[in-house]
Formats: sequence, C-alpha cells, structure tokens
Amino acid sequence: MTTTELQKRDWAALEQKYYQGTFKRLPITLVRGQGARVWDSEGKEYIDFVAGIAVNILGHCHPAIIQAVQEQVTQLVHVSNLYYNIRQIELAEQLAELSGGMRSFFSNSGAEANEGAIKLARKYGRLHRDGAFEIISMERSFHGRTLATTAATGQAAYQATWAPLPDGFKQVPFNDLDAVKAATSAKTVAILVEAVQGEGGIWPASKEFLQGLRQWCDEQNLVLICDEVQAGAGRTGKYFSWEHYDIKPDIVTMAKGLAGGVPIGGMLTGPRTDVFAYGDHGTTFGGNPIACAAGVATIKTIKEQNLLENATKMGAYWDKKFQDLSAKYPHIIDSPRGIGLMRAVNVKHDLAGTIAERALEHGLLLNALGGSTLRMVPPLILTESDLDEAHAILDRSLEEVSKLPAAQQ
Repeated sequence: MTTTELQKRDWAALEQKYYQGTFKRLPITLVRGQGARVWDSEGKEYIDFVAGIAVNILGHCHPAIIQAVQEQVTQLVHVSNLYYNIRQIELAEQLAELSGGMRSFFSNSGAEANEGAIKLARKYGRLHRDGAFEIISMERSFHGRTLATTAATGQAAYQATWAPLPDGFKQVPFNDLDAVKAATSAKTVAILVEAVQGEGGIWPASKEFLQGLRQWCDEQNLVLICDEVQAGAGRTGKYFSWEHYDIKPDIVTMAKGLAGGVPIGGMLTGPRTDVFAYGDHGTTFGGNPIACAAGVATIKTIKEQNLLENATKMGAYWDKKFQDLSAKYPHIIDSPRGIGLMRAVNVKHDLAGTIAERALEHGLLLNALGGSTLRMVPPLILTESDLDEAHAILDRSLEEVSKLPAAQQ
C-alpha cells in the first residue's frame, strides 16, 4: 500500500473490531523499518529505542536477515522435527561454540524456552534429588505469560488474575543470597534467575550474588537456570549476560534477539542436566528452518560487525548522556543503570509514561515500565549520531515535562 492508501484506513478502529483487547497500544501504526529507524502510516520517522522489546538486535530489515530468510523460504519453510534440519543443527552448533558446549532445544518464544527449562529441571529432580520439583525465582523477575512461567514470575500484577497458579514456585528478594538459602528445602530442585532483570526495570545482579548462587547450587545439588531471554544475544556487550559474572549456569533460556526479529526460543543445557530422553519434550514449529537460518545469520553478523564491542561502547556513551540529563533534571529522573545497550532510568512523580509520550511526539520510541521507569533496549548497530539525536529529543521532552504541575511536586 502507498502512504495515501494506508492513511485511508482507520487501523485503530479495525484493531478494536477484529483483535482481542489484550494490548494497550500507542497511537501510531508502524509500517516500515530500516536500521534503528521506523516509520508510521503517516510517514513520520522515529528512532527506535524499543526494538520490538529487545528483539531487533540488528535493527530493522538488516540485509543479513533479509538474505537468510529469502534464501531459506525458497528451499524449506517447515519440515517438523521428524527429520533432520540443517539450519537447526547449524544454529545449535553456533550456540554450543558460544556457550562452551551446551546442547540446544528450539521452541518459538521465551515463555516456551522457560517451560522447557522447568520441565528439564523437574526431571533432574526426579532422577537426582529424590523427586524435588520446586523452583526458586526472584522478586521483580519476569519469565513469561504461560501459567507455569507466570507462577515463576516475581511480580504480583502478572499473577493475581490467574490464581490458583501451578504449585512448585516461590520468590525471594533479588540479590539476597541469604534469602535463597533460607528458602531452599528438600523440595527445591532449581534456582531461576536473570543476571540482568529486564521487565523488572533493568536491574543487574551483583557479582557476589550470582557467584554465590552458583556455589550454593553446587553444594546442594541444585540446578542453576539463567533466563537470557532479554539480556542474551549480545545486548549487554557479552553474548550471554552471565559471562559478566564469571559463572556458567546449568541451563540457559533464550528468545527475543536470538534470530534478529524472527520468532524463536532456545533452551540450552550443559552435560550435568542433559537428561531429556526421546519423547520427554517436543514442538511442531520450534526450530523451523526459517527461524534458524535467521539465527545463524544473526550470530554471524554480531561476530563479523563486532557488535558486542559496539554494544559496550555505545552503552557507555549513552550512560554518560543520561548522567548529564539526570544532573540537568534531578527533580524528574535519577539513577541511570544497566549494562551495554540494556538501559533504564528511574523516573519521579510517576511521569515515565508522560515522558515516553512526549518523546513519541518528537520522534523517539521509549518504553515506560509503570510510572517510575524508562527502559531503553535499542539495536546493537546504534551509532553515536543516533544517540546524539535521541539525546536531543529526550532533552526536549524532559524540558517540556519539567514544566508540568506534576513535576513541581
């Protein structure tokens, strides 16, 4: 459709008529993307610091992803897991090299990856911990929207509607090793943790905490599961965020950026917990050739274009810019935090949504988590020029918000 043709249709009204009301959408309809930019149906351009919620790790319509998908779709679209799949094996091989020898199982989403990890841990408990099945996760965590992953998520807002939730999950405060130890019982089989909490507001774990978890799991014969759904695929400047902490989990879950925008989930396991046997787990679409071809291309591009190094460099540059904004608007924002290009800032007076709305008006996409946090997870291809432009827009937005009555309290 041309821009004129797109403008003739009321997409918001059509969505309300034909789509279930599970999303509160912002008032724009995105129709095209290129690099770190997107355009709406009116032709307006935006710098994208949401990136599909940390999915578009290479930006929009990266040539490597386009080529991989176009080539694959002319060869095989889907074959099921009844047969060998070259792209699937290639992606598993790449991940084994990056993870130090872990074996993969591919699904379609992060929630499915975490479901697989929960099942794998429970089988380990049946085999090696007298039937232990309980999993300890962290307050403020997020692990998915299925019933089991909702039960594992440490945020009451995601859980209240769906009670009673499945048994076998408990949450303790993040970065509190003593609380984990106190919660461990004969029923406990695993600890599930994000090295950097994403949906919870971009909160990195302390090194002492993660290393303590690894030691505790070793001492107690527990399974350490690291949820890399948001922080993985290079977002923090390492391919896996746990690499910052000099540990290695038993099980790793991935999704979001793994295939550069094509839906995929991955569950990796080391030899200690590699206990699935024929028939234990399965999937129809998971690991399909198109998604895996995109995954192979994504990993190759991250390596060839030194995007881990760029994530570290641009993350430091953006952090300095945000420190300057915090000093300029201390009555509105403070405490910039994060690793690499996984960043957030605390917002006072519950103005996060208002700031995001003003930034949207001026051409910058940001993600407000509740009223008190702005999250930024831009693509790893970001440049200083992109950041300078985003900084100018955000500065303008904060200046406008600072004049509102709510900001004067």
